[in-house]
Amino acid sequence: MTAASNLRPGVILDRDGTLIDVLRDEETGTLSVAFHPSHLRLLPGVVEGLTLLADAGYGFALATNQPGPAKGQYSVAAVQRTNDGLVATLAASGITIAAVEVCLHHPSGGPGGDSRYVMACECRKPKPGLLLSAIARASFDPARTWMVGDSPSDVQAARAANVRAGLIFAPNRCELCPLRGGPDGAARPDLAAPRLDELARALIAFDVAAHSSRSSSNSG
Repeated sequence: MTAASNLRPGVILDRDGTLIDVLRDEETGTLSVAFHPSHLRLLPGVVEGLTLLADAGYGFALATNQPGPAKGQYSVAAVQRTNDGLVATLAASGITIAAVEVCLHHPSGGPGGDSRYVMACECRKPKPGLLLSAIARASFDPARTWMVGDSPSDVQAARAANVRAGLIFAPNRCELCPLRGGPDGAARPDLAAPRLDELARALIAFDVAAHSSRSSSNSG
């Protein structure tokens, strides 16, 4: 068992809409997620934000819902290739991903879907399973861990796992229409920003202030 002194602060990252852009079909206007390394397009501010966090001592893990195989949209191998490609792309910029946690499940599946993954599960966000696995595998300190994503389910998963939540929230992104009025209720994060670099600066400042407050309380 890892000693508490060896645990480090961590940021668990959603994939689509947080690190990489979604795919847009120019003819139909439909949106889908990347399912091949050639689809990978890092969003603006991602490398800068992760570099800021890494320099501040945070480790990184990936936690992503990928129900495509259960829905018959693409294969498990496609998910693996895409995730491997993303990890390699980030590594080329000096960013190390310590753990990759993927939920392939979907409660109802779809035509031609892989029946092995059609089920209710405890890992699919907003359940906390992916986050708890990432924390354990990456040796993160839960008290100093954040979940950063772009959807209400990411924030809800953070709450369920008892970690802080940061939301990438750009009001002009049509795929985030449920959040156009701003996050609220169970989807209200601790911090929100339109880009990862901006969120990273706020996250670091938040934790520095929290640490200073705890130190003052302990000394008093």
